[in-house]
Amino acid sequence: MSLKILQDTESWTWPENAAEKILAVLRDVQAPVSERLLAADLAGNSTVINDALADALLETASNQGPEDLRAQAAIALGPALEYAYLDDFEDPDDLPPISEETYHKIQETLQKLFMDSSVPKEVRRRTLEAAVRSPQDWHIEAIRTAYANPDDSWKLTAVFCMRFVRGFKDQILEALKSKNKDIHYEAVCAAGDSELEEAWLHISSLITSKKTEKSLLLAAIDAVSIIRPREAGLLLGDLIDHKDQDIVDAAYEAISMAEGFAEIDPD
Repeated sequence: MSLKILQDTESWTWPENAAEKILAVLRDVQAPVSERLLAADLAGNSTVINDALADALLETASNQGPEDLRAQAAIALGPALEYAYLDDFEDPDDLPPISEETYHKIQETLQKLFMDSSVPKEVRRRTLEAAVRSPQDWHIEAIRTAYANPDDSWKLTAVFCMRFVRGFKDQILEALKSKNKDIHYEAVCAAGDSELEEAWLHISSLITSKKTEKSLLLAAIDAVSIIRPREAGLLLGDLIDHKDQDIVDAAYEAISMAEGFAEIDPD
């Protein structure tokens, strides 16, 4: 089975040797860059990620090579980091897909890569975006510095990172006013994940506006269900009859989640 077929197939149906196939392409320096890029992307999938693939991704991100390949290898490590961070290796019957040793190795390597100013910008950006999936103290200053950078690409990275690292309320609220669509989108996501009450009026207006683009509307749907779960059902009710099925599905899911949040926190 080729990597392209894996890409077009639900990961839960992948064959048992999928990880080996992905690893072989990722480590093959003679393979076309496009193939290795795809391998790096697939390697981060929770179905296949393991210590061997994580090591290969770290090597690819750290070694000299195409910038886009190094960047993709770095960001692919994010989901595994988050899984390990949330699980914390406490339940022997439900361990993360990577070992604790590999988990710490990823953290240390990503920090080293980010701190090295000689590393290409795109690699450093993706490194930080992956690293914050398992928050550490050094991330706070890194995010502040990135947000203060006049380069919008760094600001975009910073706002993305604010979804995972707390303490950036003012910056998120400011980013909600950004004319950069990507930054605005990430700010909506960050406001939801941070449960920013102050963002409610802005985000709820995105729900009711007929001009809100689909991707931004989907982000707003998720956000309102977290910020004010008891009011989300009423606000999202009209979207159940939306002509776009993706929006209908998102609205139903958000209403269900909001009901769950409201039960947990009745006040």
